[in-house]
Amino acid sequence: MVTGKRLADICYRTFSTSMMLLSVYGGYLCVMRGYRYMQKQDQLKLAAENQDPDVIKD
Repeated sequence: MVTGKRLADICYRTFSTSMMLLSVYGGYLCVMRGYRYMQKQDQLKLAAENQDPDVIKD
């Protein structure tokens, strides 16, 4: 028979593990978003440098 203390310990470990995995996944998503942002900025900068000066007008 599972005692109350043992059940609480199992639930605590399960909850802690799930929160740890969610934190790791959230960190991964933040890093990937930052990486994609930096790549997009580099692509925009490269596209602006390769444009014909006659095309860029105020």
